[in-house]
Amino acid sequence: MSIVFVRTYDFNDGTNELEHFVSEGYELLGIFNWSDHFPGARWLDLQGVRRRCRSLVGEVNVFVGNIIDDHILKRSLHDNQEEEITNEDDFVDVLLDPPPTLGMQGNSKLSNSDMIAVLWEMIFRGTDTVAILLEWILARMILHPDIQAKAQAEIDVIVGESGRQVSDSDLPKLPYLRAIVKETLRMHPPGPLLSWARLSIHDTQIGTHFIPAGSTAMVNMWAITHDEKVWPEAHEYKPERFLGAQEGDNFPIMGSDLRLAPFGAGRRVCPGKSMGIATVELWLAQLLGSFKWVPCGEVDLSETLKLSLEMKNSLVCKAIPRV
Repeated sequence: MSIVFVRTYDFNDGTNELEHFVSEGYELLGIFNWSDHFPGARWLDLQGVRRRCRSLVGEVNVFVGNIIDDHILKRSLHDNQEEEITNEDDFVDVLLDPPPTLGMQGNSKLSNSDMIAVLWEMIFRGTDTVAILLEWILARMILHPDIQAKAQAEIDVIVGESGRQVSDSDLPKLPYLRAIVKETLRMHPPGPLLSWARLSIHDTQIGTHFIPAGSTAMVNMWAITHDEKVWPEAHEYKPERFLGAQEGDNFPIMGSDLRLAPFGAGRRVCPGKSMGIATVELWLAQLLGSFKWVPCGEVDLSETLKLSLEMKNSLVCKAIPRV
């Protein structure tokens, strides 16, 4: 939130409106809508899905639109020198005044409605996937204390005895921690069926399979990352597979190598992939650097597929400060 809006939100500060928007959005996306299967019943809206969607869109437009208006007002005050200029630029400021490298000057600048869509996408799709991936990683760290200790030792070498937090500039010096993130993405891809979705516009024959026009084809990333022919010892959690000469520290996960493409590939690849990975790596480094993570009971790795691949039973653990 601080990156997008330069605001932080707490559950007790009266800003649970945003939490409601996100929760409502995920519920609507995951709901089984009978109208999708019986087109003739769409106008009835028996489950109220369309009504709730219209209501949510209106509320989000007002919420995010007010934030954009606040930024516009502050920028006008800066221009009139009625308010002290600060360096707290956020993503809203980038959209309002895009750098020349983006080629969005003059009439090509985004409209308010476009900015609302971009900002909401960053919040809506940038919250659950990061939290879910970190939960999977911590579960693995608890189940594999030797791996957790090795990552913490790597962090200690970087920060030394200063006691400082890991910063984003330290991440390139933490290859083992980054390998942990990659291995967790391989074992527990947050979007196992949503990495790519393609609509067949013509009848298509692929091998022995006939795909009629109008069909939606989805790549099963989970099946690829658990295939022994693609990944040796595919069901073993081994971050080391992303180190050394065999795969190397620079194994790509941004879509160029289809053995592991958690963000999709091609023109519709996830636009927030770089920010998402950087956020997970930084938060993980700070969590492991500050705490030792131990179980409070049995860790259940059972999966459930909602909008993302989540832990069926939420992780319950204890964080012990590292002295």
